[in-house]
Amino acid sequence: MQSKLESPNPCDYKSQLEEKRHTIEKLFASLDIPQIEVYHSEPLHYRMRAEFRIWHDGERSDYALYEPGNNKRLYTIRDFPQASKRINELMISLHEAFNQSETLRQRLYTVEFLTSLSGQAVVSMIYHKPLDTTWEESAKVLADRLNINLIGRSRKQKIVLGNDFIVETLHVEGKDYQYQQVETGFTQPNAHVNEKMLAWAKSCCEANRSSDLLELYCGNANFTIVLAQQFRKVLATEVSKLSVRSARYNCELNNIENIDVVRMSSEEFTQARNGVRPFRRLQDLLLSDYNFSTVFVDPPRAGLDNATLTLVHSFENIVYVSCNPNTLRENLETLAYDYKIKRFAIFDQFPYTPHVECGVALCKKY
Repeated sequence: MQSKLESPNPCDYKSQLEEKRHTIEKLFASLDIPQIEVYHSEPLHYRMRAEFRIWHDGERSDYALYEPGNNKRLYTIRDFPQASKRINELMISLHEAFNQSETLRQRLYTVEFLTSLSGQAVVSMIYHKPLDTTWEESAKVLADRLNINLIGRSRKQKIVLGNDFIVETLHVEGKDYQYQQVETGFTQPNAHVNEKMLAWAKSCCEANRSSDLLELYCGNANFTIVLAQQFRKVLATEVSKLSVRSARYNCELNNIENIDVVRMSSEEFTQARNGVRPFRRLQDLLLSDYNFSTVFVDPPRAGLDNATLTLVHSFENIVYVSCNPNTLRENLETLAYDYKIKRFAIFDQFPYTPHVECGVALCKKY
């Protein structure tokens, strides 16, 4: 066990972001891309969620992280400047609490934090032991004192004190949007960069109230809600039940009525649109009622499979957000035969790491 993990130096931020830009330019050099738009992060306190292992040493326990690139070596830490100020505040109070209470500390394995820009917080404490009423009573006192939603988890057990979600408010082009973000659901970790991504995606979709948008991999409707105002109707698909519930909830939360969210994979939607087989999940929708002009995709790291690539080829406009530049390049090499790359952006969701989020807007060649 090492006792120190090097903290990021804000003085290095601009140079590391410029290095990412050069890396992306080199990776996509074989494609005809326009000048790259670069969207920076705050240099510190940019992560709204974080997860830490707990290292036990005798009667003391500490937060720990794996060494970057090495999942066998842990480092103990006292703070985490990459995370929001709210997370760092809670880390101190929670650390003190579980080190003073054997009930809270014993067999504690992991602690997860989820926070909002306004300071809402869900803290999940994950154990290698069953949680009893003694634990729940101690946890309730802690949750009230810290003003947090607190969740206790162990095998086949989940105790929720408060809510298992927060409501995040994101500000995009002068308007506020609210999002339910559930403890175990996927959310964009860097809230301010997410706001920039949303504004960029909206600017890529020219307002056209006579045409419709198809969105694949919509998650909790992060992009969907902002993009909906640019189109007559939106059909959004997502395979995760948890994300679908949040997406529908978020549509209601923002009073947006021109979105239909359907739980299905991109492969299933391709089959439905091509008439390969019917789906009961689409029985209340007529695909022929949609006048799709644009498709928005934000796929997992594996990128778009061949069937989905074939599907998006039928759209005049494609907006593609990617968390993996390598699979994005592979997909663009296929799309570039029929599409022009109008815009290319990078979003620094994860400063001081090799990871970079990309956004590409394409239109069909004529």
